[in-house]
Amino acid sequence: MAVWCYMFATGAALFRKSITLIAFLAAVPAAAEQCREDRVDIRQGGIQVSINVEIADDAQERARGLMFVEHMPQLDGMLFVYQDSPRRRSFWMRNTLIPLDMLFIAADGTVRDIHSNAVPLDETGIPSATDDIVAVLEVNGGLSEMLGLEPGAQVRHPVFSNEAAWTCD
Repeated sequence: MAVWCYMFATGAALFRKSITLIAFLAAVPAAAEQCREDRVDIRQGGIQVSINVEIADDAQERARGLMFVEHMPQLDGMLFVYQDSPRRRSFWMRNTLIPLDMLFIAADGTVRDIHSNAVPLDETGIPSATDDIVAVLEVNGGLSEMLGLEPGAQVRHPVFSNEAAWTCD
């Protein structure tokens, strides 16, 4: 009886998680054909999603980032853009109140590394795994896993060159 109850409870939890993911994906708008400054499109496998973004492209904006934000809509984020040479990037969560996923992106728009669920207020450095990073996308913690995103996902935004894996039309 105890084994059956455990299996039922586990199955029910998996069922709820599956229904939640299906409902979430049904609500995700399909990426439009044209790139926009206020949106990042991401695709991998059969998933394609658009994230509404604020752009942090100068030192002051990047330093502030998402500090002091208490809530962020599920499909919102911030795109940190660097005009200098590609290199290893490192972030921390000083004064950041919500958990975040960090997607480290190369010049060709390919996600090289994902740091999931960065801990709010933690000042430990979170470095990229590679030294060819030109942008970092911060989204709500757990979103990458929910969408099944992994290194190799393709990102589309006007900041990436025409040599990007997925170019603006």
